[in-house]
Amino acid sequence: MDRNTFTGLFLVLIILIGFTYLSKPSSEELKREQIVQDSIARSKNIKAASSADTTAAKNNTAEAVADSSILKGPFGQAGQGASKIVILQNEHLKVSLDTKGGRIGSVELKEYKTFDKKPLILFNSEDSNFGLIFSAGNNIVSTKNLYFSPSANDLTVSNKDSGSVTMRLSYSESQYIDYIYSLKGGSYKVGLTIVTKGLQNVISPNQPLSLNWEAVLKQKEKDINSEHRYSGSYYNHAANEVDHIGTTKDEKKELGDDGKVKWISFKQHFFSNVLIAKNGFDKGTLAVTTSTAPGIVKSFSANMQLPAPRLDVNSYPLEFYFGPNRFTTLKAQGYDLERQIDLGWGPLKWINRVAVIPLFNVLEGLGWGYGLIILVLTIILKLVLTPLTYKSYLSMAKMRVLKPEMDEIKAKVGEDNPTLLQQEYLKLYKKVGVNPLGGCIPMVLQLPIVMAFFFFFPNLFELRQESFLWMKDLSTYDSIINFTKIPLINIDHISLMCLLMTISTLIITYFNNQTSGATGQMKYIGYITPVIFLGVLNSYPSGLNYYYFLANLLTFVQQVIIRQWVNDEKIHARIQENKKKPVTEKKKSKFQQRMDDYLRQQQATTKEPAKKKK
Repeated sequence: MDRNTFTGLFLVLIILIGFTYLSKPSSEELKREQIVQDSIARSKNIKAASSADTTAAKNNTAEAVADSSILKGPFGQAGQGASKIVILQNEHLKVSLDTKGGRIGSVELKEYKTFDKKPLILFNSEDSNFGLIFSAGNNIVSTKNLYFSPSANDLTVSNKDSGSVTMRLSYSESQYIDYIYSLKGGSYKVGLTIVTKGLQNVISPNQPLSLNWEAVLKQKEKDINSEHRYSGSYYNHAANEVDHIGTTKDEKKELGDDGKVKWISFKQHFFSNVLIAKNGFDKGTLAVTTSTAPGIVKSFSANMQLPAPRLDVNSYPLEFYFGPNRFTTLKAQGYDLERQIDLGWGPLKWINRVAVIPLFNVLEGLGWGYGLIILVLTIILKLVLTPLTYKSYLSMAKMRVLKPEMDEIKAKVGEDNPTLLQQEYLKLYKKVGVNPLGGCIPMVLQLPIVMAFFFFFPNLFELRQESFLWMKDLSTYDSIINFTKIPLINIDHISLMCLLMTISTLIITYFNNQTSGATGQMKYIGYITPVIFLGVLNSYPSGLNYYYFLANLLTFVQQVIIRQWVNDEKIHARIQENKKKPVTEKKKSKFQQRMDDYLRQQQATTKEPAKKKK
């Protein structure tokens, strides 16, 4: 790729962005379009209303037949009733218990708001279900459709500060199912103990007792695509392993084949709904579906099996966690809930767990703003990596000093024999004592730390809705220009911090090229990569781009300082001294031996066609 090709690609990108911005419809055109859409919607509503009136009588007849069949079945009297709400709350949670199904209808996190400043409701009654499913004779009983009764002490109470509430589904006076809910002050956990009394001859033997939980989780953050990326169903099973499904595609998973399941979670980007079974679930099924409907992130469902021994009283102790995906908060709950947070794979995860998170917590404890914390975190990281940065720069300086001699070799050997040219380069490196990979190795060693931050910042709950400078929310992108989405690159905005990060990367690339003396394709690839990252990181959190921007600035400062220490004349003199020393043959590693054999084979292959031509 030469300079003209790069310039052409860059101009094409500018033209696409400019054309999309200029072709954006005006406000008057949008208003006219909205008027047309409103009139179409009104006509559809009129038709829908008339069709609804036509089917109302049919539905009433069907409901009457269904009600009569419910009354004849098990728990028949509980098939009719009125939905009532009992509220449990503390300083963190407001939990609405619905007598229909005896379930948690909705949960509000009182300390937080959605991106548009509305109350943060994890899920609501219309979009969730919870209950037991079991066989009773020839009938399948689903408690989510039956009406529970609050215990006598709760009948006159609709709003309780902490405390407990018992929801009872009666089969007879001595036979019932109790849902006992409890909420303590200062806790994100809601206790739930399910008790079955006297139902050993009602529930069909040898049939599983299934616990069904379903929820549709709605958008809570600015970028719904980011919520899709970080939302999924997590579960703890077997030997304390935590796995997940549904983060990248729709999935369904059978659980329990390798041991009891300790907990399941319906996780969004920054908040989780976790169901913990203290005695474990025998087995079950999890399913996650990504929704295309506006404002809907994903739909979750779980069907978990509970043991049903033939006892007069069976008790199932459970717990819900409704709260933020803050690492320290999740870890304090026990059960390894913090492992829901994606801190990267392999060594990246342990870098974040062992080093980055503890250091961040120490800085956070100083009471500083998060913009300053990220700055100090970046400075500490750069100081730790200074020895590697120095070695990398020194190696690039050596290669720059050697460039005239490499050009002479290239002119002598010619470009038509790359194998021989590479061999001559290696001889020169060995003679002067220069490692051509000396600049790459320190950079490779730094790469895991840089990549660890790529996972750390997007999952850092503490940045949510925290502002710094012009960035209103460090956990999402900071758009300065919005336009119609470009299909090929899937961009509908420009993030200012990402743009600054890209510009700083291009400047760093220019100075690195000057230091290393890079030419040809390598020189232009260094300029193309930041432009690609502009498209990739444009929708990532401004906190992440702010860190990369600071890292670029500090790297530039480091290189300016190091340049004062590194003298090209001294490096050249040292190289000339090394030339005079006899080359001592060291025992070659297996890799070096393979490389030498490969180069000899390539050279032999190149010589054979040349002999045939002669």
